[in-house]
Amino acid sequence: MIIPVSETAEKGSLEYALAKVANHFADVLYFDLSRYLIAAGVLSAFLIVLKVWADNRRIQNRRATGSDYKREFFSSIRTVLVFAFMTLATLVGREMGWITLKLESASLLLIAWQFALIVLVHDAYFYWIHRAMHSRRLFRATHLHHHKSRTPTPWAAYSFSTWEAAFEAAYMPLFLFVTSQLGIAYAGLAVFLFMWHMIIRNVMAHAGSELFPAGWVDNGLTRWISTTTHHDLHHSEGRYNYGFYFTWWDRWMGTEHPDYAAHFRRNAKPVIMWGTRESERPAAPTT
Repeated sequence: MIIPVSETAEKGSLEYALAKVANHFADVLYFDLSRYLIAAGVLSAFLIVLKVWADNRRIQNRRATGSDYKREFFSSIRTVLVFAFMTLATLVGREMGWITLKLESASLLLIAWQFALIVLVHDAYFYWIHRAMHSRRLFRATHLHHHKSRTPTPWAAYSFSTWEAAFEAAYMPLFLFVTSQLGIAYAGLAVFLFMWHMIIRNVMAHAGSELFPAGWVDNGLTRWISTTTHHDLHHSEGRYNYGFYFTWWDRWMGTEHPDYAAHFRRNAKPVIMWGTRESERPAAPTT
């Protein structure tokens, strides 16, 4: 269905922008939904195909139930809808001239530094929004739903309450609005790559099995990048590890799990016992 733009609507007006952007809702919904389904589906298939490897690197002994998968999937579909509407808000902002977004080709150097900037700022935004949602006043209304996934799966990536989905989705239009006011015209490809990076890192954080190689937390070049164990500990214990892509905010603010490195080494050590039963796995470090 094509929504006609009113003949009386002036170009640059809010009425004109809303009517023009509304026609792209199906495309926006398809993009947000496909990112979730592809990322969660591919990682789930990977964990099934490499089941022995994944089981030897499983972080928790408990397994998600069928009801967990069902709740995570349908909650994520709701989140996709919220994200789609927020993407439309971004496009309305572009039509109104509030957001400058360049869709033409850009240099690799420009795309690289813009991608790095949007990721770094999002990591800070996520950490502080996440900590705020853990406050007594906000937790039940905003973040409790996500923590129903005590043993998360890749399908929990978008398993948010409506409020949390709105807070998470608000980052993109807010970031692009601020950078536009600062005179930074963001390249569309940088935003596109960021959106894919975000969902890929999200499903990896909820994989349930450690995906990063042994020695990751002991290498000065990699230890500042969050692992699956890092976020899984947040789901199982709640009061640590609020960061998303990186560990530095947790380190700076004193919120990193004190035994994170020990847990990671246990989960990510090289597989040498391919037939090891779950009950024979080494015990988790005590906290």
